[in-house]
Amino acid sequence: MKRILAITAFSLLTLFPVYGEDAYAGYDRVTLLDSTAVTVQPSGSGAFILHKAFRVQTPKGAVNSRVIKYDYDPLTAHAEFRYATIYRANGDVINLDVTEARDYAAPARAIYWGARQIMLEVGRLQPGDIVEYEIAKKGFTYALLTAGDDEERFIPPMRGQFYDIVPFWTTEPTMRKVYQVSMPMEKELQFQFYQGECASSMRYEEGRKVYTFTATDIRPFEREPNMVDLFDAAPKLMMSSTPRWQDKSLWFHKVNEDYGSFDPIPEAQKKVDELIQGKKTEMEKIAVLTHWVADNIRYSGISMGKGEGYTLHNLKMNYTDRCGVCKDIAGTLIAFLRMAGFEAYPAMTMAGSRVESIPADHFNHCVAVVKLSNGTYMPLDPTWVPFCRELWSSAEQQQNYLPGVPEGSDLCLTPLSAPENHYVRIHADNHINERGTLRGRFTITAEGQSDSNIRRIFTTGWQSDWKNSLEKQLLAVSPKAKLLRVDYGKNPKDYQAAPIRITFSYEIPGYAIIAGDRMLLKPLVMNNLYNQVKSFLRIDTDLETRQYGFKDGCSRLVEQEETIRVPKGYTLINTPRNDNWRSQAADFEGSLSQGKQQEIVLRQRLALKKRVYDAMDWEGFRTAINAYKSYGEYIMIKR
Repeated sequence: MKRILAITAFSLLTLFPVYGEDAYAGYDRVTLLDSTAVTVQPSGSGAFILHKAFRVQTPKGAVNSRVIKYDYDPLTAHAEFRYATIYRANGDVINLDVTEARDYAAPARAIYWGARQIMLEVGRLQPGDIVEYEIAKKGFTYALLTAGDDEERFIPPMRGQFYDIVPFWTTEPTMRKVYQVSMPMEKELQFQFYQGECASSMRYEEGRKVYTFTATDIRPFEREPNMVDLFDAAPKLMMSSTPRWQDKSLWFHKVNEDYGSFDPIPEAQKKVDELIQGKKTEMEKIAVLTHWVADNIRYSGISMGKGEGYTLHNLKMNYTDRCGVCKDIAGTLIAFLRMAGFEAYPAMTMAGSRVESIPADHFNHCVAVVKLSNGTYMPLDPTWVPFCRELWSSAEQQQNYLPGVPEGSDLCLTPLSAPENHYVRIHADNHINERGTLRGRFTITAEGQSDSNIRRIFTTGWQSDWKNSLEKQLLAVSPKAKLLRVDYGKNPKDYQAAPIRITFSYEIPGYAIIAGDRMLLKPLVMNNLYNQVKSFLRIDTDLETRQYGFKDGCSRLVEQEETIRVPKGYTLINTPRNDNWRSQAADFEGSLSQGKQQEIVLRQRLALKKRVYDAMDWEGFRTAINAYKSYGEYIMIKR
């Protein structure tokens, strides 16, 4: 392919007068050129030329640019520096010795698959200096079991197919970004540019199809708090030579069946028989198998060499090691389900962002599907439900997935989970005396994702820490709080028995502020009590409008009721309240009043209906949350 992308850094500087150098003032660094040129072979393997040039603007930018790093996976790709040049502001030109580049293991946590980084030390830079470099890479993104010579490792899993996902957003000003791909004439390529615009073209050059996409004067993408993933909001290019998702589904099914990923082994069959003994319904069997795998296969991925990526490791490895990443945990469950007589298959999904209609393999997670007696497929995710009463984590609702089933499947979407499936209910019965001491008890119950959050101290913590952890809930309300008694049932570790239920008895001296004949106090249920399960409180509702969608942890129902018995002769100064708000995103009902028997009663019901919201949902969501928060204001009573 012609080197039409190799524009010198000095020629790019001629663009500065066009945009005005002052337009980039205040930025530590400006990218002059960011280009990628890909030549695709009939096998689907790609040869990439990555060409970049940047100008240092400030001392901070100079310090941050002393080393150039590039990440790659040696199992599926090779990368090396071709050249690197420094153009000093004083006119000097320094050609760096790229043979001095170093290749190190990339930092890793939980997944140790041997990722690498090539690094080249640039050295001391000054504002005004320009660095230009080129990296050559061949290969692809994901790995698969292969055989034959070393070059085979650069051929993509779905042989002959090419895809790429190209972010066109930046973290620093970019004067010119180019992506170009040269395809064999016989290959078709579908593409779409999302959430923005670029210049695009297709030309025939030297018996090949050349697609070029260009954007200029790109400014750093401005994020909003709690917004959806950048892939769902910022400009991006998606392309794939695979015609349909069904083709990918069929391939994914075949490659794992051919490898024998789910072949049974006697010792695992014995465990399956033991687990399903006495279970009568299909859902009882599915539940007990899913929970055992979720609770007993530890998440920790070490490199197995060939086979990381789309091929799921076989049951013998997974059941012996009792550890792995999502695909190993899902693969174990699939094998267990098959040994119990079910049809079960793997599925690919993308935790965190949307998957588009173009089959460009935008996946980062593996789950399972099981065929029910009514013929429908039910998704299961043992990776995300350890010690959770759910079988599919509702923290993954509104999430795309692609099952690898024998008949082929289109892209699927996990449904919404009703707020009632994830309720948290707090009922408090308190008494405040004339000295401002609060005494009482409250009971918290929860289900679904809320249950998992509250129960975590019992299922993953030391039993010797249980009481201290629960006491911290009261200490978050007041450092003077004293936990008198706590009742959390017979065995709170048994999460499958019933939803969590904990009752606290306590005393908080000096809880109320006394000023003459008046007292000020906050409702206990609104005073930092179990805020960990109220993820919506971390969303900044001061923001009046939104341009992009936003996310919460999960759909949720919060119901709170508190009765405060006040000393004889005291009355509520606050104006009684009765609020009601309903929208497609959230509902809120609340009331505050004084009863006939020296009781102040607060009631709230907040229903949050989604995990992922559109920007147009913001008004309804924000209004409901702000109404909920307003009940956290001080209550004033007067003698």
